[in-house]
Amino acid sequence: MDRSILIKETIDKIHQLPDIKIQEINDFAEFLLSRIDDKILLEGMQKLASDSKSFEYLKNEEELYSVNDLKEKYK
Repeated sequence: MDRSILIKETIDKIHQLPDIKIQEINDFAEFLLSRIDDKILLEGMQKLASDSKSFEYLKNEEELYSVNDLKEKYK
């Protein structure tokens, strides 16, 4: 179904609802938009962290411990 047709049909249905239900639809739409915003923010933060050079120095450090240093291995 075409986006504009779906929007028009949804608006037509909303016009038939009582005010309290319209408020619920508005609240739900705000909730959906906030989830989209949260996802965009999270993806942006993950990209910044992965592109960051903050821990670059760890690549050149020698390993302090090895598997042989473990007292018990996870099974």
